[in-house]
Amino acid sequence: MSNIGTIKYEGAKSTNPLSFKFYNPTQVVGGKTMREQLKFAMSYWHTLCSGLPDIFGEGTIDKSFGKTAPMDIFKAKADFGFEFMKNLGVDYYCFHDNDIAPHGKNLTETLDNIQHMAEYLKSKQKESGIKLLWGTANNFSEKMFMSGAATSPNADVFAIAAAKVKTAIDCTILLGGTGYVFWGGREGYDSLLNTNLKLELDNLAKFLTMARDYARANGFNGDFYIEPKPKEPTKHQYDFDVATCIGFLRQYGLDKDFKLNIEGNHATLAGHTFEHELALARINGMFGSIDANEGDYLLGWDTDCFPKDVLTSTYVCLDIIRAGGFTNGGLNFDAKCRRQSNTIEDLYIAYILGMDTYALGLLAADKIIKDGRIDNNLKTRYASYTTGIGKQIVDNKIDLATLAKYARDLKSIDVQSGKQEYLESVINNIIYGGI
Repeated sequence: MSNIGTIKYEGAKSTNPLSFKFYNPTQVVGGKTMREQLKFAMSYWHTLCSGLPDIFGEGTIDKSFGKTAPMDIFKAKADFGFEFMKNLGVDYYCFHDNDIAPHGKNLTETLDNIQHMAEYLKSKQKESGIKLLWGTANNFSEKMFMSGAATSPNADVFAIAAAKVKTAIDCTILLGGTGYVFWGGREGYDSLLNTNLKLELDNLAKFLTMARDYARANGFNGDFYIEPKPKEPTKHQYDFDVATCIGFLRQYGLDKDFKLNIEGNHATLAGHTFEHELALARINGMFGSIDANEGDYLLGWDTDCFPKDVLTSTYVCLDIIRAGGFTNGGLNFDAKCRRQSNTIEDLYIAYILGMDTYALGLLAADKIIKDGRIDNNLKTRYASYTTGIGKQIVDNKIDLATLAKYARDLKSIDVQSGKQEYLESVINNIIYGGI
């Protein structure tokens, strides 16, 4: 265990690195406390498991927490994790099955270890009041998943993936999780020369359908999430971005049960902004949960940096508010310290950075909505669809021939300015006007 105690809100003038400067959990913003609005969650994998390796070097921090026996190590991870969340005031956590328990000699022993540790986590939840946000299965790390899990060309791999997902769902139900995530991992392909594209997509849909039906039959009433990711490790991933996922879910009739868990770094790898992906999910009724991180724009892979960009967090929080807030989802930090930030204190400071960044974003988003200039400009720009021919278009009360006749009689067209630079200056003024 660490010697770091409770992290307190000390305000913007504080120079104490182990304090919140902007995240005040009891402060009411938009009718709810910051704690309720943001629903922060700890990511088990990066926080408790990652030793901070990269593709060129070994890890720089030991996450065995002073233990040597495999099960003791994972219990120590849980003990530290719950202390960590308590000290930060984080109310939720997320996990992969492989994060919480050691591998056994075979699949049966591995699944038994996971279920044993789930019982241990349940006791930790009871002691602390901390809750599970969502669970998932790691069906991408092991050699057997080198060609996918649900989309593997080997049916035995499909079956093993199903067994792991069943256990992860059982643990999620046991721990009261309100979400279950499917991250495709290696569900994709590198070459069409050795890929039966239709079979793989059909099998992926069958897999998700079976998992949904099993979970519902066993009392799971939460949301299922797909986590979009465009590339890395495969060249073409089936969950490329929000639009791709929505199209897939609708094609296979899964859109009523599934929403999306959207990550900032994945959005930029797909060539989108974080806010674009969130807005597209929101307007399609599929906004679910958030993996809050950011990438390094000079590096072309999933760097999973802790968020520090206040402008991006502002846009994200605008979408959270416009979606009516989280329901079953929340905001977890799918982020890791940089390799050279390899102390427990660094880990606390990284979470403080992320939580303060989103507190600033929430405060700014609330001000933008109350200010009204952004929303009023949007209404003005689309005002032509509130009366006359525009309203007929919106209400589906006009046909193509009538529109063509109307167009022939137009004398002039005046498309008004989009005022983009003005609106961007308004955002800067609201965010940074107090400097």
